[in-house]
Amino acid sequence: MRELLVIDNVTIDGSLLRRNFACDLLKCKGACCSLPGGRGAPLLDSEIGQIQESLPFVIPLLEDAKRGIIESRRDESGRTGFYEGESGDYATTCVDDEDCVFVYRENGISKCAIERAYNEGKISFRKPISCHLYPIRVGNFGGDVLRYHEISECRPAVRQGDAEKVGVIEFLKPALVRRYGEEWYNKLDVQVNVNVDNKV
Repeated sequence: MRELLVIDNVTIDGSLLRRNFACDLLKCKGACCSLPGGRGAPLLDSEIGQIQESLPFVIPLLEDAKRGIIESRRDESGRTGFYEGESGDYATTCVDDEDCVFVYRENGISKCAIERAYNEGKISFRKPISCHLYPIRVGNFGGDVLRYHEISECRPAVRQGDAEKVGVIEFLKPALVRRYGEEWYNKLDVQVNVNVDNKV
């Protein structure tokens, strides 16, 4: 039976306290932005408007085909086609059963045009929180449930995390603080340290 930890109504798979992880983009090539399966990144309802406002700065960074997908699909409300699904279950549009519609490639690496616009200081929205938190996936069963999403493409990140002794919780601190706040993260970090001490 899996060990579970609950902090302020957020349930964490206990294995996350022991996992090491540090992205190695040169080896994984940004695989998490281009996972096969026909669905893009999960989106919170609140992120739809934030992305909508960012589109004028994001669309120019994309190839013509993806620009066309975003700009051509409009409903009666004038919404663009960067997302699909229903309230509570939105996701970015997936292209050719692989790319998120916001993916561009640089030196063979899949990258996020939203994050590039953010890094260039053009927008205040960094990227969907589901992307920022990866490889943690968030489910909801009366509250958020955090689990590790294991894919073969992330094995280099696991090896790099092991080599550098970087835990996935430490690696994802900016994303976890963004989602749950500094106080919540500090409570989780205490549990990580307790786990480390118990292994010594």
